[in-house]
Amino acid sequence: MSSTNKTSVIVVGGSLVGLSTALFLSSWKVPVILIERHTSSSPHPRAIGYTSRTIELFHSLSIDSRLPTTNWTGGPPRRITVESLAGKWQDEKLWAAKPAAAPGGKQPPQARGLEEYSPVSGIATAQDKIEPVLRECAVEQGADLRLGYTVASWSQNNEGVTVTAVDRDGTEVTVEGKYLVACDGARSDIRKKLGIQRSGVGHLKVLRSILFRCPQIDHYLESGFVQFQIEGREDGFEGFMTTYGEGRWALMWSPSDKLEVTKETMNEATQKDMIRKAVGEVISDGDIELITTAEWGLSGLVADKFSSGRVFLAGDAAHTLPPNRGGYGTNTGIADAHNIAWKLASVLKGTSRPELLDTYDAERRPTALVRHDQIFAREDYVRYVTEREWAGKKAEILEDAAMEFGQIYKSEAVVGADESLPLARRPDEWNGQPGTRAPHVPLRRGGETISSLDLFGHGWAVVSKDDTWRTMVKEASKSTGVEVAFVRVGDEVEETEDGGLGKSFGIDETGAVLVRPDGYVAWRAASRPTDADAMETLRSGLGQVSFAVKSSY
Repeated sequence: MSSTNKTSVIVVGGSLVGLSTALFLSSWKVPVILIERHTSSSPHPRAIGYTSRTIELFHSLSIDSRLPTTNWTGGPPRRITVESLAGKWQDEKLWAAKPAAAPGGKQPPQARGLEEYSPVSGIATAQDKIEPVLRECAVEQGADLRLGYTVASWSQNNEGVTVTAVDRDGTEVTVEGKYLVACDGARSDIRKKLGIQRSGVGHLKVLRSILFRCPQIDHYLESGFVQFQIEGREDGFEGFMTTYGEGRWALMWSPSDKLEVTKETMNEATQKDMIRKAVGEVISDGDIELITTAEWGLSGLVADKFSSGRVFLAGDAAHTLPPNRGGYGTNTGIADAHNIAWKLASVLKGTSRPELLDTYDAERRPTALVRHDQIFAREDYVRYVTEREWAGKKAEILEDAAMEFGQIYKSEAVVGADESLPLARRPDEWNGQPGTRAPHVPLRRGGETISSLDLFGHGWAVVSKDDTWRTMVKEASKSTGVEVAFVRVGDEVEETEDGGLGKSFGIDETGAVLVRPDGYVAWRAASRPTDADAMETLRSGLGQVSFAVKSSY
């Protein structure tokens, strides 16, 4: 027997990106039903590193403190080439070349840690430990999670999207919504049905992996290295070992390597033999606890468009980025979810025109392309793609801080970000450039030290030292129908360093910045024009970047 459910947004896929999408949508009070074919997380964890920017997004919902974490000193995880864990250790593999020292021995800006650009730190926790928390938080916010349901069919028209799903008992449910966000992975059936092609490096190879525990080898982590590239052996075996925390290790290899092990022959004895081969020392069977195995494809592909009609692609459905030390895979997908959530909320609320949704592709697809190209420009992968050609092959390696906090959006939801601007810069180089994440500046509020980022993430906001903007914000909000908060620095909040906010945001004592609900600078007046000009500039700017229904801009 079939039942029909109605909602505003349907999310297909309930891993990290799908759960994040449901969570962010629910935080905006958008009714959402998530459909996921599995009833729990995969026993073989995939993602393990969540960057500072991702934690900022979760912090805006006050759930970051609920996320389990393991010890992590920050920065890309260290990797070394070895013949085996017990054998010869060779060279450390750097994620990016170390910058040269500045004159006088001073540390150059790009050599500093990421902590100066954010009030929070990234965490290193396996995916199967994060997902249960996101499920719990999404449900608390009001999301309806349908776990154990497989999508049987779906369709869209000018009015909405309909999905039919079946649970493991054969019970059928039909869900009708206004929009659909496809988070159904790299082999997305939804993307395929839409006929959306992908481009990039392409498929690289198939990997098999064994997840296991072996306390006898945990001491190798005391070196500070957590990733071990196995190569240079006489027998030709190549593999990769890493830790997932809590004593869990993973050994990965390609079946195309000289050591042939098929799915059919990979029994317990073979698995333990492979682990001993990679470790390079005698380990008894009883000291190895096998957990699970997996097989998966390694590729670099970005969808040619991230939306079609009322359907939006997010995460691996939109961009398949191989595991990398920049955290460009899952973290990019979570940022997709955050970007589309506030835009859908604004359109569904009736505040913004549907054209706002077009800026999702305009902002997130270029972001994915830059990250794709950065992965294959770096040492970890460049050797695998020397014979391949793609549009971004000759990309210059960008700084970690620029990639993490300084990629720019160039869309109609931003005023003042044209194509001549670089793809990314450090926040201290952007200084509040429209189209970039609002910079982190320490402030004081009620005797407490906070970040400027704590002012954003809950709606539109204008920040200035000049109280004249307060009345203009009210008028602009009234004329466009877009709710905008005004924060006066020196009143609601105070600077911890005189002039620090103005310098970081690129405004003087009379200037102002308009920040979007996702924490990105949408518009900026470095100085306040005359009263009449300031009012019109703010009103027109707000109308444009919000795609306000009441505005003609």
